[in-house]
Amino acid sequence: MITVTVKNGLGTWGKQGVCIFAVFFVVTIVPWIEPAFGDWPDWRGPAADGHSDAEGLPLRWSETENIAWKTALHDFGHSTPVVLDGQVWLTTAKEDGTALYAVCVDLDSGEMVHDIEVFRIEEPQPINALNSYATPSAVIEAGRVYVHYGTFGTACIDTASGDVLWRRSDLNCDHMQGPASSPVLFEDLLIITVEGTDKQFMAALNKSTGATAWLYTRPYEPYKEVKPVFLKSYQTPVLLEIDGKTQLVSNGAMMVTGHALRTGQELWRVLYRDDSTISRIVHGHGLLFVNTGGNPGGTQLWAIREGGAGDVTDSHVAWKLTEDAPHQSSPVLVGDLLYSVSDEGTLLCIKASTGERLWSERLRGKYTSSLLTAAGRIYLSNTRGMTTVIEAGNRYHKLAVNQIDGELWASPAVAENTLLLRTKTHLYRIADTPPQPSPLRRKKQASVSGN
Repeated sequence: MITVTVKNGLGTWGKQGVCIFAVFFVVTIVPWIEPAFGDWPDWRGPAADGHSDAEGLPLRWSETENIAWKTALHDFGHSTPVVLDGQVWLTTAKEDGTALYAVCVDLDSGEMVHDIEVFRIEEPQPINALNSYATPSAVIEAGRVYVHYGTFGTACIDTASGDVLWRRSDLNCDHMQGPASSPVLFEDLLIITVEGTDKQFMAALNKSTGATAWLYTRPYEPYKEVKPVFLKSYQTPVLLEIDGKTQLVSNGAMMVTGHALRTGQELWRVLYRDDSTISRIVHGHGLLFVNTGGNPGGTQLWAIREGGAGDVTDSHVAWKLTEDAPHQSSPVLVGDLLYSVSDEGTLLCIKASTGERLWSERLRGKYTSSLLTAAGRIYLSNTRGMTTVIEAGNRYHKLAVNQIDGELWASPAVAENTLLLRTKTHLYRIADTPPQPSPLRRKKQASVSGN
C-alpha cells in the first residue's frame, strides 16, 4: 500500500506555531498480523471498556511471587501499556516536559526493543503536580503505534523499525494542568482530543499521513457566562453502536455529545454542569454511563439513554449518581451491575438499569487507575501499588490484596493470561506460571533466526 511518510526534525511546541514537514513518498508494505489472544490495543482494552476474555489472570502476587519480569523505565509517565503481537508500548517523558518518548518492551523477555525520543519541547507548559507529560496512552494496530501528548504533539511510529513516520505539533491548546486524553482509532482515522482553557476540539487525522480529515470545536453557546478555566477536560471519547451506526461519543466539559465519525458532525448532546472530565464512558442496556467531571466530591455519574437527536437533556437522562461517583477511574459493567471507585476509594456496586446502590465498600488508598474485569473478577489498583481483587456479584467478596513497590497511577493491562502493571519506575509482567511465547511468535522467531 502507498503511504505518505513524514520525516522532520524534532517538533518544537508553540501556541500558534505550525511544524513544517518535509514530505517523502515511499512504498511501505505492512504485513497483516493475526491478533493474538489477550492483546490490549487501547487504554481500556479491545472493547475500550475494561473487559478481558482472559481466563487465567493471576490472583496473587508480590515483589517475590508471580513476577515474570520487572523492567525499569526511564523518566516518568502515567500512560497505560498497550499490547499487540508480543510488543508492549508505552510513553514516558522528562519530568520537566522537555523530552517526550515512546518505548517498546518485548512481551516475552521484558527487554527494551525501542526507545524513541518523539518530541523535544523548548518551553513546556506547566502541569498539575499529580499529572505527567506522558499521561495519554498509545493506541496500536498491525505495524503502527500512535502516540499523543496533548498540545505537545501526536505521532505515528513503525512498530518494527521504530521509525517515526509522521508528526503533528500544531494542534494546540492551553491545558493548564497538562494532557490526559488518549487517541482513538477508527478505520483510516486517528481521533485525538485537545481541550484546554482557550480551545476545546477533537480532530480526526488520516492515520497514514497525519493530515486533518475533520475538526470539531465544542460550542460555547450554552455556557457563554462560564469562565474559560471551567471549559477544559481530559476525557477520551468512545466508539459506540447506536441506532445501527457507530458513533463517536465525547464527555467533554459541560456536555456530552455524539458525532458522525466521517465528518465530526454533532448528532446529539446532553448538557450538565462541570469541567475536568476524566473517567471514560461505558455502555450497556441501552444506556451510556457518563462522568460529568467536577472536583472530587462533586463529580456525578449520569446514565443517559442512547438515541435521539439534538439537545436531549430533558428526555434522555435515566438516573444520576451524585455521591461517591468516580472522577479519574473508569467503571466496568458486568451484566447489569456497574462497579465504580471514587478517587478516595469508595467502591460502589450499582444496578445499571435503575441506578440503585446495591452495596459500597471503603478501600484503602486513593484511586486513579481504571477498573479491569476478567472471568468474574474485578481488579482495582490504588496509587500506592496495592491491587484488590474482588468477585463480581451483588455482595462484596474480596479474593486477594496484592502489593508491589512504587506508585501505581496507570490502569492495568492484559497480555494473554498475564497482567501488566506500570508503576512510576517499572513495568511488571505478572503471571501464575512462567508464560511461554505464543505459537505464532515462536514461528516468527524461528523464521528470523533461520531455524
